[in-house]
Amino acid sequence: MAPTAPHPARILIIDDQEDILLAARLLLKRHFASVVTLRDPATLAELVQRNAFDVLLLDMNFSAGAEEGAEGLALLAQVLALDPQAVVVLITAHGDVSLAVEAMKKGAADFVTKPWENDRLLATLLAASNLRRSRVEATEFRVRSQGLAEATRIEGQMIGTSAAMLRVFQIIRRAAPTDANVLILGENGTGKELVAREIHRLSGRAEQAFVRVDLGTLSPQLFESELFGHRRGAFTDAKQDRVGLLRAASGGTLFLDEIGNVPLHLQSKLLTALERREVTPVGGEKAQPIDVRLISATNLSPHRLADENVFRQDLLYRINTVEIGLPPLRERPEDIAPLLEHFVAIYSEKYNVPPKRLSAAALDRLTAHGWPGNVRALRHAVERAVILSEETMLEPDDFSPSAAGQAGAGALPASLPAEASKLDAVEKEAILRALEAHGRNISRAAEALGLTRPSLYRRMQKHGL
Repeated sequence: MAPTAPHPARILIIDDQEDILLAARLLLKRHFASVVTLRDPATLAELVQRNAFDVLLLDMNFSAGAEEGAEGLALLAQVLALDPQAVVVLITAHGDVSLAVEAMKKGAADFVTKPWENDRLLATLLAASNLRRSRVEATEFRVRSQGLAEATRIEGQMIGTSAAMLRVFQIIRRAAPTDANVLILGENGTGKELVAREIHRLSGRAEQAFVRVDLGTLSPQLFESELFGHRRGAFTDAKQDRVGLLRAASGGTLFLDEIGNVPLHLQSKLLTALERREVTPVGGEKAQPIDVRLISATNLSPHRLADENVFRQDLLYRINTVEIGLPPLRERPEDIAPLLEHFVAIYSEKYNVPPKRLSAAALDRLTAHGWPGNVRALRHAVERAVILSEETMLEPDDFSPSAAGQAGAGALPASLPAEASKLDAVEKEAILRALEAHGRNISRAAEALGLTRPSLYRRMQKHGL
């Protein structure tokens, strides 16, 4: 049987007794990827700043005869000031347990008494390293969430003066300050994620993480691992502990997108976690609490959601304390003009081109269009037009055939080049501009062009890009 690989955590041991350092190093180096020892605490700050340690094993007394633990408390405060996410385990004598408990109130993760039991020390450090990983992953989620929120703040503004949208805005304002669960219904492209982000922005959790989970993309095999997390070794590829998305959102907002796509046999597991407000990682034994504001979204109709063969009714009751129905764009044509103007201004600035305007003819045609792809399709149509057009005035011919046609007609306008070679040249130029504008990020360029990643790859191959 192959030996178990060392845990990837990096451990730093700080103690003034060389025999303690030697014993700890000999024990721990067989179980952890890196073990560093330090006798002189004066260099601790510099060492912590230069290295990313997962756990610090810190003695509480260093001076001869010192027993009150003041030095350890001071070092603990110093470490936490440098790295608020640092995980510190204290080494203390049996008689100083009350002091160690006090230190835990000040930020220490745990303590061990010396002389320690090897199994106890290993279990404590493994738990501490898992805690460190959880803190780091949760922070990464929060940073990514805040970065995405900032990146989409302007481009993703909710625009609308129609009666239907004013009603949506009213419900958002009333529901956001509460912690009520919200279910958003609407066709693809109507802006369900924007509504979820606006509710989060107006809530008391606005400074915490907004974690979006696209349930439609999770395979049944990875469902529990992605949502609830897993322990190292729980399955073949589980090489380290993973914080699930539900725990990553704890303290903030959890947005379950496409919740209608979750298979029935997995809906019960999701319901249990939401009802108990706790999750048990795959391969774990102890349930861990979660504190989330739940927002869900689906493109299923209310009729489909009411079908017990499609969606569990007890789960539906759990998620739709407040229900928001987003109207399709074809039912609020008065909002099309302000949306067009908004996106033209946004993309003119984004792509650093002279400010562009819509001609009356373009505005009339685009307003009459059916927009089966809703606001998302309109946004992509404007972005393509801004990228491709060399004029400051956008005309009907600057938009894709389906968007420029009357009421969604698909016929090519007469002024567009009909020859395949010219169309290929236009397509190639559009792809080049999109790739350049997005730093050759395939996903973003594909989204800007209204294509899937595979479709964009095929077109790039076709044009030798």
